[in-house]
Amino acid sequence: MKDSSPIYDDACRSEVESQEQARSKLPEIAERIVDHCQNSPCYTHIDSEPIPSEGFVTGIIDMFRELLFPGYFSREKLDPVNMRYSLGQTVSKLFDLLADLITHNIRHDCLRYHQSCSGCESQGHSIALEVMDAIPEMRQTLASDVRAAFEGDPAAKSHDEIIFSYPGLYAISVYRVAHKLFKLGVPMLPRIMTEHAHSITGIDIHPGATIGGRFVIDHGTGVVIGETTEIGSNVRIYQGVTLGALSLPKDAGEKLRGKKRHPTIEDEVIIYSGATVLGGDTVIGARSVVGGNVWLTESIPPDTTVMMEMPRLIIKEARRQTGS
Repeated sequence: MKDSSPIYDDACRSEVESQEQARSKLPEIAERIVDHCQNSPCYTHIDSEPIPSEGFVTGIIDMFRELLFPGYFSREKLDPVNMRYSLGQTVSKLFDLLADLITHNIRHDCLRYHQSCSGCESQGHSIALEVMDAIPEMRQTLASDVRAAFEGDPAAKSHDEIIFSYPGLYAISVYRVAHKLFKLGVPMLPRIMTEHAHSITGIDIHPGATIGGRFVIDHGTGVVIGETTEIGSNVRIYQGVTLGALSLPKDAGEKLRGKKRHPTIEDEVIIYSGATVLGGDTVIGARSVVGGNVWLTESIPPDTTVMMEMPRLIIKEARRQTGS
């Protein structure tokens, strides 16, 4: 039998040389990329003060959930014997990480936008302490959210099922922490947190929105809640609901930043799937019901039901083909 190994040797050598030729071009490409970072109008963030990465943020969210729902998301066994020690460890670790991240965010804005010094590190520690101190209050509000979800959903077999598996509760949990950070003036971090929840659940809640207790998002996918939205207590919304702003001009970023652009939803309102409610002057009165696929840009009084007129259905019977 004829030995063909030299042919294989030549083929392998040729592949190695081809790969080396390709890699020899990398230093030149790397130089072009570096030069472009320094000499172009493209966005880069090469600075001595790092901004938060998603990896840090997800870790912080996980630890907040451990404290908001003790025993549900702990990484180790939690029982009455080790509870104080285990939760105490999480509190200490979360505080250090949170204070550090808040400090980086504040210092980032100071340096990048040439702001006057505000004592970044002391401010970071002070804000982190205030957020940690608010955990019992946040836990109480989230407990009301869980109860409202259970009471209104016959498909839910237990509170545990809601806490473990409902995307709406995950998005609301992250929002409630991010909202506290947002109200305390922490830049960037609250938005990164809620956008992480958005990427997982399909539910987009801006951390600036104001949302009361016993809030339920059923199913959830496609929900949008804008920055200046105000939602009362005991409100339930379904998938595909948008609480947004009216069409904005190109220079809206400067003109309307901080202005009321999103609707107000009063207590005990139900908004069904696919409904769109727009505008800062739009108020949905208490105990009202907004039906599926409704488009609203004006206020409605309390105790009102708004629904689309019944569409006309066209039903055609399929023709059967007969053999010859």
